[in-house]
Amino acid sequence: MTGPARPTTGGIILALIRHGRTDWNDQGRMQGRHDLPLNDRGRAEVTGWQVPAAIATAYDWYTSPLLRARETAARLGAPGARVAPELVEMAWGIWEGRRLEDLRREQPDRMALMEAQGLDFRPPEGESPRDVQRRLKPWLATIGTHGRNVVAVTHKGVIRAIYAAATGWPMLGKPPEKLAWDATHLFRVDETGAVAVHHLNLKLV
Repeated sequence: MTGPARPTTGGIILALIRHGRTDWNDQGRMQGRHDLPLNDRGRAEVTGWQVPAAIATAYDWYTSPLLRARETAARLGAPGARVAPELVEMAWGIWEGRRLEDLRREQPDRMALMEAQGLDFRPPEGESPRDVQRRLKPWLATIGTHGRNVVAVTHKGVIRAIYAAATGWPMLGKPPEKLAWDATHLFRVDETGAVAVHHLNLKLV
């Protein structure tokens, strides 16, 4: 799942929504697999979102197994969203709970070298974005063969990994287009699991 993919026109549409805010989001901490709920700000944020009617009613709903994503799906009107383990956030290993800015200050040379690896940037005992792409590929291929469009409530790391696969962005420097997190991002997925950008930054507010 590396390099820009070009799915067939007969694929399905995958709409990706990031979960609402948590305390660690507000504190700038890397959450990874740490299972925090939405905070009051996040609940108010998600309650104010409006999913386009065509997506809310005509798409099959999936969610990451983590509480913050499941709570977001429920608040968006899909309490029965199917849990897909593949949609779990990128694992940050021993860095979970840390702030990236603190790590850059404490070990600037090491962090500069690691971050220069782009898609292969892997925290100690964690995953790289390329690892995330690999674990997503079978799930994407599965939904790509079903013929029904899908909305998935997931995480920033997952959305960025799919976006990188769709555009060929190596996760070095700024992305070709900035992704908003109060929006849904639509990708076309074919039966091989290849992805292409369909429509980005479709606002939820």
